[in-house]
Amino acid sequence: MNTPPDKQLNGISRQFIEESLGASTFHVEEHMQSLWSNQGRIIRLHSDSRLHPTAVLKQITYKQNTEHPRGWNTDNSFARKVRSYEVECAWYENYALSCEPDCKVPTALGIHVQTAQRLILLEDLSEQYPLTCTQLTVDQTRVCLRWLARFHARFMNNKGLGLWEEGCYWHLATRQDEYRNMAHGPIKAAASELDKRLRQARYQTLVHGDAKLANFCFSATMEKAAAVDFQYVGRGCGMRDVAYLLGSCLTEADCTHYEQSLLDGYFEQLNSALEQQMSQIEIAALESEWRALYSIAWTDFYRFLLGWMPSHGKINAYTRALATRALNIL
Repeated sequence: MNTPPDKQLNGISRQFIEESLGASTFHVEEHMQSLWSNQGRIIRLHSDSRLHPTAVLKQITYKQNTEHPRGWNTDNSFARKVRSYEVECAWYENYALSCEPDCKVPTALGIHVQTAQRLILLEDLSEQYPLTCTQLTVDQTRVCLRWLARFHARFMNNKGLGLWEEGCYWHLATRQDEYRNMAHGPIKAAASELDKRLRQARYQTLVHGDAKLANFCFSATMEKAAAVDFQYVGRGCGMRDVAYLLGSCLTEADCTHYEQSLLDGYFEQLNSALEQQMSQIEIAALESEWRALYSIAWTDFYRFLLGWMPSHGKINAYTRALATRALNIL
């Protein structure tokens, strides 16, 4: 039986999908989302495969002359995106299988590279992790922090070969367009030093690099989380992920009131996970260093926002307070 045609999947792509799934036929069950600047799509497939009746396909199609909703369609942004998909493939090929169930990520069922596109065929997490959210309670946020802590512990001191040398999608070296767009002020003046403090942290791990709420899915009881979208994974300080996550999950008031409690919970999980690989002295030193870098990481993201979208809602009193704290540290 032939696979039902899909105008965006050529014969080679269909053959790759069928062989990867061990299927004789499949169809597109759901269009999940379009990629940045219409550079492709993410779709859910249904097939007659016994092992993988459903799967998720990330179909990346390179188009340089596209429109970005906020005008960031420069050569730099295009090159960054191309590299990000190369990194994502490297992640799934060489690192994803090392993740334990407590930092669950999808398994790659196949990767196929063509001249003008990449195909990443992934395990469908929707049966075990069916829920996505646009905002979390403080307690639900702790579930994501537990995932981050276990992820950071799993890859502590990993060199991240083949990934971004510096993980995180907004770091200064790849955001020079936005930096030039910033108004002059104390944050712009401190940009290099903020970046330096994070890059030169003694303790480095692999960071997810885009650890926003939209990249997490949850079990039906909201007791477990899994993460997707590893385009910006690479070496870095774990506080980049933590700061970005909290800003995406919580209100300004919750960030203000629960900052210490949430950081305490993250470090409790991290320290527990590190007990088998680091001494108590090292664990304490790591926690001390990273706690001091929390405001630095948040302010580094503030620097990005000031150049990318200075009217962004995340630029609020809490963000400004952390910026003051960070500038006082420098």
